[in-house]
Amino acid sequence: MGPVQQRLRQALTSQFQPAALEISDESHLHAGHMGARPEGETHFRVRIVADAFRGKTRLERHRMVNSAVADELAGPVHALAIHADAP
Repeated sequence: MGPVQQRLRQALTSQFQPAALEISDESHLHAGHMGARPEGETHFRVRIVADAFRGKTRLERHRMVNSAVADELAGPVHALAIHADAP
């Protein structure tokens, strides 16, 4: 797990105390595409389950996740696929 992925994990864990959290680095699938860097850690997929998402729409859940990792999205992360659900 690289440093960007670790920071994503830390931010999401701190913000949501998730029941489940999976973060996959999919940068290798985007080599040569816009936003890809040779060192990777630019494209991620997040699967998170947390009580904080209960009663929220999919758009609201995505906005919550994006807000929690805004620093990474403003820097090294080019793309973030989000699957956020309540338990």
